[in-house]
Amino acid sequence: MIRMATRFHHAAVVGKYQARGIRTLLDDIAQFLVGLGLEVSLEASTAQNTGITGYDALTPAEMGRHCDLAVVVGGDGTMLGIARELARHDLPLVGINQGRLGFITDVPLEHYREALAPIVAGDYEEEQRAMLAGEVWRDGRRFFDALSMNEVVVSRGATASMVELRIDVGGEFVANLRADGLIIASPTGSTAYALSAGGPILHPGISGMLLVPIASHTLSNRPIVLPDAAEIHVTIVAGRDASANFDMQSLASLLHGDEVRVRRSAHRVRFLHPRGWSYYATLRRKLRWYEGVV
Repeated sequence: MIRMATRFHHAAVVGKYQARGIRTLLDDIAQFLVGLGLEVSLEASTAQNTGITGYDALTPAEMGRHCDLAVVVGGDGTMLGIARELARHDLPLVGINQGRLGFITDVPLEHYREALAPIVAGDYEEEQRAMLAGEVWRDGRRFFDALSMNEVVVSRGATASMVELRIDVGGEFVANLRADGLIIASPTGSTAYALSAGGPILHPGISGMLLVPIASHTLSNRPIVLPDAAEIHVTIVAGRDASANFDMQSLASLLHGDEVRVRRSAHRVRFLHPRGWSYYATLRRKLRWYEGVV
């Protein structure tokens, strides 16, 4: 955890614009930030879909050039979508949780004023999270690439019974897997799909990646934690209509011989938390690990 003391000057507000009542909430947050002395802009899609006017509407690239803070209002899905865009610009993010779980949008909606005021003034803790860089290759050519914050998933088609995958790590053959699919997760993604598939939780400070089979045909195929210095290659051996999913970005109908390559990205996501924030407290709260009386 990095403790910082930098005051911010220009905040971009990003919202889950499909949510009921979001326009009033976003307007309230924007006005609150203006009251703290910040210049405020809205992310372009947020502005367009809510109809909020009076603020500049910026694309993620423009946010990266002109803003020094992004305030993201919604659930973890909203944060995932914008984090992939802003990681390239090294822009720090604060997440205000309007969803259910909120592992990475950790500021409760009802407490956003108490949380944002100190953060804007420079009283916060910074955490940096690793990302995954994924590519899909066919006949020696890369034809798709994407960043993922949570996971890359290679899985069977909707009508196929299972998919067979060859897994290589760092140029070394590991296994042939027959299963519904395979999850390659970052430490952040270990509390997402990988957790529901039986994988372990990785602390975000661990430099590793997680391989989790989905409904493996062989019970001895177990999750494994790998060093994140290695590149993982997953080749489609058999199965119809296999797909690759990079967080919420999908690439359908992979062919036999197609290869999904995953490595640690050079980009990292910067999260800002209120002073005293605890990863373990987040796990207790979100996973209902109720502790005894202290």
